Amino acid sequence: MPEANKVNRRTAMGRCVAAAGSAYALSKAAEAAAADNEEASGDGMLYGKLGNVKMSRLMLGGNLVSGYMHARDLKYVNRLFRAYVTEEKIFETFQLAEENGINTVLESGANLVSKYNKERGGKMQIIPSIHPEIGQAEGKLKAEIAQKIDDGCAALYVWGVAGDKLTQLNRVDLIAEAVELTKKHNIPIGVGCHSLEVVKACEEQGIPCDFYVKTLHQDDYFTATPQPLRKEYIWLDGGEGWHDSMWCINPEETVAYMAKVKKPWIAFKVLAAGAILPRNGFAHALDNGADFLGVGMFDFQIEENCEAFNRLARRAKERSRPWYG
Repeated sequence: MPEANKVNRRTAMGRCVAAAGSAYALSKAAEAAAADNEEASGDGMLYGKLGNVKMSRLMLGGNLVSGYMHARDLKYVNRLFRAYVTEEKIFETFQLAEENGINTVLESGANLVSKYNKERGGKMQIIPSIHPEIGQAEGKLKAEIAQKIDDGCAALYVWGVAGDKLTQLNRVDLIAEAVELTKKHNIPIGVGCHSLEVVKACEEQGIPCDFYVKTLHQDDYFTATPQPLRKEYIWLDGGEGWHDSMWCINPEETVAYMAKVKKPWIAFKVLAAGAILPRNGFAHALDNGADFLGVGMFDFQIEENCEAFNRLARRAKERSRPWYG
């Protein structure tokens, strides 16, 4: 193991003690999660908690807020998107989301969430990402964490690309540092990734994150990368056969591993960047253990997607993985 990834005896013991306490708390939370769902939801949105913060189990994905779309080889799509999704349209989307029970945005658009809440009287929450890097100037990550907390975030998480890169380069210690720095502020902190190797490394090293933000989608759609061409971190390195819709190269392995993880799981890219219908993508993610879904949605998709999510989430309450969060 590289020197940077080694954990000394005192640190390991401390993490074990913390993990034991966390495991007990998470076990009790899992026992109550189904009841919490019923109490909070009625016939509408289901809710859970990250830390002490109540969050809708369906969240707005940040890409369709911040202005970036995965469009594969369709060159006109991002220009079309920016012509349609004006600031006013984003605010209308937030309002529709709140009316349908969604109270949280995942990843990006914090400035728009803040402006919407201030100008429109909204109560939308956001879980923005933080960006640990190799060679980062001392204090830069601390300042980023402090700024996003001052801006009123509901929780934080290590950006998925950062999680992938640091794990690929055997610098999981920097993920651990980001988690520990955030925990000093008493705010929920997650780890994001596209690669399952990130979750495995965090679990094996006892990194005390509060939740994971991990991709999950089916792999039987038209633009999925063929099995023989799939490789770990393909979305970072590119290469033959990768399409801008393939963000979970091993869904079966992901489902099997996450079944053993006793922490809340926010699944994202569940529609493979629009390649999978919501009723299919939601069912696959919920039935296979995801606790929350982060989904990019246009305004005209909100009501229909919420209805499908609520119906499928209730159907999935007997799933094998307990509800966490």
